[in-house]
Amino acid sequence: MTRVTNGHLTRTSNVGASSAGSAALRRANLSSVLRELRDHTSLSRADIAEATGLHRATVSNLMAELLERRLVREVGVEHVGAIGRPRRAVALHGAHVGALGMEINVDYIAVHGTDLSGRVLVERRVVFDAMGSGPDRAVRRLGLVAKEAVEAMCRAGATPAGIAVAVPGLVDVARGVVTFAPNLYWHDLPLAERLTSVLGPLSVPVLVDNDANLAALGEYISGVAAGTSDLVYLTGEVGVGGGIISGGRLLRGADGFSGEVGHLRLDPNGDQCGCGRIGCWETKVGLAALVRAAMPEHAYGLPGMPMPDPGERVADIARGLASGDVRMTKAVAQVGEWLGLGGSILANLFNPRVIVIGGYFASLAEWLLPHAQYQLQRLVVAAPAAQCRFVASTLGFGAASRGAASMVVTQIIDDPTTIMDSPPRPAVH
Repeated sequence: MTRVTNGHLTRTSNVGASSAGSAALRRANLSSVLRELRDHTSLSRADIAEATGLHRATVSNLMAELLERRLVREVGVEHVGAIGRPRRAVALHGAHVGALGMEINVDYIAVHGTDLSGRVLVERRVVFDAMGSGPDRAVRRLGLVAKEAVEAMCRAGATPAGIAVAVPGLVDVARGVVTFAPNLYWHDLPLAERLTSVLGPLSVPVLVDNDANLAALGEYISGVAAGTSDLVYLTGEVGVGGGIISGGRLLRGADGFSGEVGHLRLDPNGDQCGCGRIGCWETKVGLAALVRAAMPEHAYGLPGMPMPDPGERVADIARGLASGDVRMTKAVAQVGEWLGLGGSILANLFNPRVIVIGGYFASLAEWLLPHAQYQLQRLVVAAPAAQCRFVASTLGFGAASRGAASMVVTQIIDDPTTIMDSPPRPAVH
């Protein structure tokens, strides 16, 4: 073919383009095979050929490469029929490939590290006042926790192929920039770049996304409503965010900023929100609002006040509810009603089958949900035909970090050629 260079016609070869196209096709086929194995315990080569539409010889060649990269393993022989030819089954492996998911929120950092097959290698939550620390100190602490997690994963034999960080705010995912995180007081923070710098010689790719988006992904993959193609996930933190799965896909919106449901304006005469606006939903149902109503002596979440472990405050409230504390019972009932009101708006907009509640919502579900479900059924226009219900997450405060790890795993599966058979371990200092 020819092209114009500095005003002259130049003949070029299309061999490079053909080679690139062949490589892209191979990557896509390798990815298709891994996706099938991710969704099944094990499959034979014939099963994979049938599921993907690829020729059996092609599947055999792809399987040889995946075995060489140690991304799959042979797990035994399947017999089909009484006299059928035995088929050697394969399963997702990748025990040497790690995926590190992290979440930094107002008052904690959560970690969830796995290998490619889903084996949990490290999981912890560290109390940390990210709201009061400022972005510089927060990034340094995040980097320290990440290094400790990488060390633990390497001891378990897995080298992280990527780190994904969940943040409660608007995130430009393509650039790894936190555009606005009101409860952290972050504006235009290039978190991926800054964290990469802090990690130094680790040289691990860093991704950043919204916490509710990643929590919704975690719920869709392995939560209480796993596989439900239309669901909404609500974080139950100091702030309230939402992740939306529609038709089995994460709904991001035109600029990737969908899901900021905590800033729906529900009470024009209400309190000022961390975002600067008045009457946002999270001023009614966020953890800070509940603790101020149920335990005003703690003044939880007010500017300049110390940030205790949210789990301790939630446990205190749960004990009070169990013992019949009148003030706490009334406070939780009010939060439940506001939760149902906001949930009805989401149900009317997105028609989900379930609204999964996480964080402290899930911890107090037995007291919150009767009030929330009543309001939901009363206010959803299509009820009872819509059949939407609240369900409590079983992933606890780790839903977002779990979803972050799955984001890394998805990237590996989308392009398995980035994984060598024996990747070098990063130097940890």
